[in-house]
Amino acid sequence: MGHDDLPMLELAFPGPERDRGVAAILNGEKTALTGLMEIYEHAGEAVPRTGQRFSVLDSEGRPAVTIEVVDVQVVPMKEIDDDFAHAEGRGYRDAKEWRAAHEEFFRSAGVSEFLGHTPVIDDDTLVVAERFRVVEADAPRDR
Repeated sequence: MGHDDLPMLELAFPGPERDRGVAAILNGEKTALTGLMEIYEHAGEAVPRTGQRFSVLDSEGRPAVTIEVVDVQVVPMKEIDDDFAHAEGRGYRDAKEWRAAHEEFFRSAGVSEFLGHTPVIDDDTLVVAERFRVVEADAPRDR
């Protein structure tokens, strides 16, 4: 299956945050990602499953890298540990720093607009915690 046949994955919103995330995947720093379960439910999307592959898009909407999910768990935010926070590849010192950044993003204007309200984020808020491996980086295209 070529990457054109794969489901697409967009990190955050287009712009610097997405670009940093894609770069962190490509350089091997990012091997985990987190989604808010409420977003999956609102969008009517299934939680990713182990073995599923995704084409990760850059801010221009172009495939940048193909990843394969190696582990996925739906857990309360309070269960995210330092090891997972480090695997996010964003330079978080610990789970506390990871949590602060994710709370800010999950309560952002973009997420609130998508959901139609600002989500309640607390210890018991469910997140989709995924670990993945890079299958292949997509060839850069002429820009």
